[in-house]
Amino acid sequence: MRGSGMTKSLWMDTAPFPETDTTLPHPGEPAHESDLDMPSALAFAPYTLINRDPPADVVVVGAGIAGMTTAYLLAREGRQVLVVDKGPVGGGETSRTTAHLSNAIDDRYSFLEQQVGEEGARLAAESHTAAIEMIGRIAEQEGIDCDFRRVDGWLFLSPEHRRDHLEEELAAAHRAGLADVELVEDFSLGDYRGPALRFPRQAQVDPMKYVRGLAGALRAHGGHIVTGHRIVEVEGGEVATIHADDGRVLRAQACVVATNTPFLDRVAIHTKQAPYRSYVVGLAVPRGAVAPALWWDTREDYHYVRLQAGTGGDVLIVGGEDHKTGEAHDMGQRFTRLEHWARNHFPMAGEVLYRWSGQVMEPFDGLGFIGRNPADTANILIATGDSGMGMTHGTIAGMLLTDMLQGRDNAWAGLYDPDRKPKRNLREYVKENLDVAREFARGHLGPAEVSSEAAIAPGQGAVLREGVAKVAVYRAEDGSVTRVSAICPHLGCTVRWNDLERSWDCPCHGSRFTPEGGVIGGPAVQPLAPMGEER
Repeated sequence: MRGSGMTKSLWMDTAPFPETDTTLPHPGEPAHESDLDMPSALAFAPYTLINRDPPADVVVVGAGIAGMTTAYLLAREGRQVLVVDKGPVGGGETSRTTAHLSNAIDDRYSFLEQQVGEEGARLAAESHTAAIEMIGRIAEQEGIDCDFRRVDGWLFLSPEHRRDHLEEELAAAHRAGLADVELVEDFSLGDYRGPALRFPRQAQVDPMKYVRGLAGALRAHGGHIVTGHRIVEVEGGEVATIHADDGRVLRAQACVVATNTPFLDRVAIHTKQAPYRSYVVGLAVPRGAVAPALWWDTREDYHYVRLQAGTGGDVLIVGGEDHKTGEAHDMGQRFTRLEHWARNHFPMAGEVLYRWSGQVMEPFDGLGFIGRNPADTANILIATGDSGMGMTHGTIAGMLLTDMLQGRDNAWAGLYDPDRKPKRNLREYVKENLDVAREFARGHLGPAEVSSEAAIAPGQGAVLREGVAKVAVYRAEDGSVTRVSAICPHLGCTVRWNDLERSWDCPCHGSRFTPEGGVIGGPAVQPLAPMGEER
């Protein structure tokens, strides 16, 4: 298992996961001087997760875009910051994004107005615009070579929509303060001819180069990073108490949990967002054949497209074909549909160079949950609910959480408050929670996926029924079989096999596990139980 899956994104080639991340010394074991003097920005000195007196300032759990931005901004203001992650810097969903930097909200401003009103939509536009500016500014100030580039963004019609769909969105974008968004009548893209909205001053970036640059800048400002340790519990109080899976404990004045989806509570946040899987293909195009831009169509499960310079040519990155996590097994067909769509709109596209997927957390109103965790005291903060805009939402998280921890007011705090409830349109909130209830019932009462272990091919997994028990069975390439409980330890839903990423995925709240049952990502913190030891 590499990072959060078996597929390989373009970014894993351009900025591979560092090999120099260090594990933690045991209590009393000193750091080696040679480690402390390593010249590489990613050769982080060992830093012990042992109780400290006095406590550290801030511990950040998660080394993706949200965690690294928060840690960097806090360290820049003089706070003592420690980042902890089970894997390498950027090794989770940050390495699987397509890294659109956009203030064109994925769920559209016309929808956002229904959820949070005109003022809320204006604050959303303001915050995502500020996030783009912040990424560009950090890259410049810290000398991070991450291919940051300003480009136009284009929203054009899918076949089921008409011109008035764009006109409605244009009016909503203008009400949100994006006065420079314009309707262009004669837009063309492959077989599309018609109107489109132009969103100027969007941007793109290589996400792995950027977060690795943030890591180096954090270290230069006195911050520390440790990897290879999973945090399984965080307690608030006079100080925050952070527990690792090996029993080690760290105390800090505050803790930020930025792990794509939080593991802190069993229900509070998880009823307000849903996990989706999204797919990406990267196709070769001749250098200069396509002018760099961002493109999106208006489908509900929309396509999102950008360009990236590659070796010997450019790479056209095309994403879409989303579905609820665990609810599809036709990944190959989804890639084929993406490729077909790409060739219709970009006829110069050549060989498929990359195929990968990623998990997106969709909040009920399209806005992230950033702020104090509803289930804890004031010194536990979270960032989740990227809604397909992880790079800007993660940067907003860094800016907002830094202000909160530094005692400053921030006009965006109410908009992203994790404790908020749906106020206007309950349809999405009710729909997603009914889906969870159906998945729970289907998993426990439904039939087995195959008739016997013998029907499972090497490299594959399936859920079997043994009496009342559901068993997740994986057959390795060498023919050996691993059997674990198919019941997710988070809230008891039944996992599904993800043939593409070779993982067990929970369709209820997005927990993911290795073929052998180990935790890839939360909210679950415990592995799938060995048979007979179900928790």
